[in-house]
Amino acid sequence: MFVDQVKIYVKGGDGGDGMVAFRREKYVPNGGPAGGDGGKGADVIFEVDEGLRTLMDFRYQRHFKADRGEHGMSKNQHGRNSKHMIVKVPPGTVITDDDTKEVIADLTQHGQQAIIAKGGRGGRGNTRFATPANPAPELSEKGEPGMERYVVLELKLLADVGLVGFPSVGKSTLLSVVSSARPKSERTISQPLFQILV
Repeated sequence: MFVDQVKIYVKGGDGGDGMVAFRREKYVPNGGPAGGDGGKGADVIFEVDEGLRTLMDFRYQRHFKADRGEHGMSKNQHGRNSKHMIVKVPPGTVITDDDTKEVIADLTQHGQQAIIAKGGRGGRGNTRFATPANPAPELSEKGEPGMERYVVLELKLLADVGLVGFPSVGKSTLLSVVSSARPKSERTISQPLFQILV
C-alpha cells in the first residue's frame, strides 16, 4: 500500500541530572564538592535515504522518543551525551509542525538532515555552584526536558507517467479505474453527461 502523508510524535531526549557529591579530603569543608554535570539528551534527526520511496514504515511506528542524557556522577565525572536518533525518510519529504502548520524542513537530497526535536541540556552538578561564601553547596540542577511535538510528513511526488488529452474525454475516469486515486473531474456532478430532448 502506498502512503504519502502521516502524522507522528517526536520527542528529544531529556538532559541528565546533575549530582550532589563530596570528596573525602582533609582540610576541605565537607570534603569539597565533586558532583558532575548531566549529559545532553539526544536530538531526533530526520535524514534522506534515496532507497526509500514511501512513508509506509511510519504507519506502524508513529512515536519516536530519543534517549536521555546520562546523570552526573561523583568525582566530578560528567554524564555521557546520548547518541542522536536518526530517522530515515524518502526524498521529497516535507515536515510540518501539526500545531503551528509551519514547515520545519523540506528534505530533497540524499543524506540531507534536519533536527526535528532537540534534546534537553544536562543539569549542573554541585561543583558548579561552589562559591567562597558556600564552598560545599548541596545544590544541583535537573536536566532540561527534550522538545516534543506532533509533526506531519508529506511526500511530494513526481509522476513517471502523465495523461494528456482534451477536456471531458475520460482521463479522470480512466485514472480512477486503473488506480485507487479519486481525481476531481472537470465536469461537476450537477452537469448531466447527456441531455435527453423530448
